[in-house]
Amino acid sequence: MKRIILAILLAAGVMYVVLLCNLWRTSNYWFPPTDADRKGQLIGCTFKAAISSLIKGDNFYPFLCINNFIKVSWDHGSHKLDLPYGIRGAERYFHLALSRLKNCDLFTEDDGPSCKKCVVVGNGGILRNKSLGETIDSYDVVIRMNNGPVLGYEEDVGRKTTFRLFYPESVFPDTIHYDPNTTAVLVVFKTPDLKWLWDLLSGQHLIRTNAFWKKPATQMIYKANQIRILDPTIIKKTAYEFLHLPTALSKHEKPKHPTTGLIAIAFAFHICSEVHLAGFKYNFEDRNSSLHYYGDDTMSLMIQSEYHDISAEQRFLKELVDRSIVVNLTEE
Repeated sequence: MKRIILAILLAAGVMYVVLLCNLWRTSNYWFPPTDADRKGQLIGCTFKAAISSLIKGDNFYPFLCINNFIKVSWDHGSHKLDLPYGIRGAERYFHLALSRLKNCDLFTEDDGPSCKKCVVVGNGGILRNKSLGETIDSYDVVIRMNNGPVLGYEEDVGRKTTFRLFYPESVFPDTIHYDPNTTAVLVVFKTPDLKWLWDLLSGQHLIRTNAFWKKPATQMIYKANQIRILDPTIIKKTAYEFLHLPTALSKHEKPKHPTTGLIAIAFAFHICSEVHLAGFKYNFEDRNSSLHYYGDDTMSLMIQSEYHDISAEQRFLKELVDRSIVVNLTEE
């Protein structure tokens, strides 16, 4: 019996090595051959000195690509970590989801200068009645997150969206919010997120949704050529280097993870020469104040969150402003 079990384990090991070799076969470059010029754009960009000191020259491509994500994950150490900060145990699902995407480009040749001035637009209620829409639209790149709407709020938040970070529970379910000029970036927190994307892009009907904290969208409003998958390394950097969240927990502690907003800021640091913020200031003293610039949710929901360390995020944001790493357009 022991010999049979040993033979099975050896066969499984051989199959795993074969799979890795097949995936590595086309992974001879840090960037895919069709995206080689994007590497030059990123490295050739002169980042603001304060941003360079924060990311410490760790300027890597932000999206996973089908033909080299295994190699990149090994280089970043992501193969040693489970989701949400690595790919271990989910390699097959990353491969399936990436196989449905048309490309992994960052910018197109028509997107102007490689060094871009960016604004990351949070969903905070502080954006209400600030009339920042025209200012926001003047940036080279506008980064938004989740289902923060533009339609109906243009005067305060603008019309332009270059990148929108999302996860299955936060993507727009209604095509009324579709923007052909937006690149939608999936932030993967769990394996079902990848299966969800595969199902929608393959025309499958979602059967099980119990893996999500609320029902995810049952249709993808973005086309396959608009969708990217964020490298988990950026989420890991946000959690451990920026927010200093614990890397080890006791059995009774629940893990905390960065908000999509903080991940969006970290993403911006790796693609922008200068980063400004809007909508990231919260009023913790008034539990009944508006949480978002849209809807009726109040700050009480954020204060009660067990999934995020909001205090750590606010300290980090204050540090960014104090060190002149970013400019906060909604600072009061």
